[in-house]
Amino acid sequence: MPWMGINDLGTFVVAVILFLMLPGPGTFTLLTATARGGVRAGYATLAGLMLGDQILIAIAATGVAALLQAHPMLFAGLRYVGAAYLIWVGIQLLREPAAGSSGSDAVQHGRRWFRQALLVGVLNPKAILFYMAFFPLFIDPATQRGALTLATMAVLIAVLSVGWCSVLIFGGQFIARRLAGYPRVGVWLRRGVGVCLVVFGVRLGVE
Repeated sequence: MPWMGINDLGTFVVAVILFLMLPGPGTFTLLTATARGGVRAGYATLAGLMLGDQILIAIAATGVAALLQAHPMLFAGLRYVGAAYLIWVGIQLLREPAAGSSGSDAVQHGRRWFRQALLVGVLNPKAILFYMAFFPLFIDPATQRGALTLATMAVLIAVLSVGWCSVLIFGGQFIARRLAGYPRVGVWLRRGVGVCLVVFGVRLGVE
């Protein structure tokens, strides 16, 4: 039975959780921030990612996504900007010297992580189209309440994001503490994350 205009709430929740569990730029950004700046940096990053998600949901809901679809050049331009930013972040991780994995990393200001996560999240036009295609699957035309239904879905996504990302943050913090005595391993993990971000950026740019 629909709830707040959402058809099959259980399936919606499961679909969102599975989507959150898929590794992507946001996941690697979150884990990197947690490993280098602790739980505070992790939650600063989570706040940036969540704000980015809410902005994309609002854009999709207001029809801007349809505008992007109707103007391929505009969509492509936004995609290239997002791809370039991911590649730039990845290269910074690859170029950073081994000594950069400690010391000042642990005390980086939360605002830097927040800004970086916000840009990683919002500079992804594909996510706008995803939300535009995803939401109608679970909106019941007969009982939907317009903006209230969309707001309810956005809140549910935010709550589920906090839950799943909290697992990643505390899990990442636990692993980071275990690896604290092995700085070389930390360096290679950071470089691995850098490579992943560059790959994500390249894929976003060429697809």
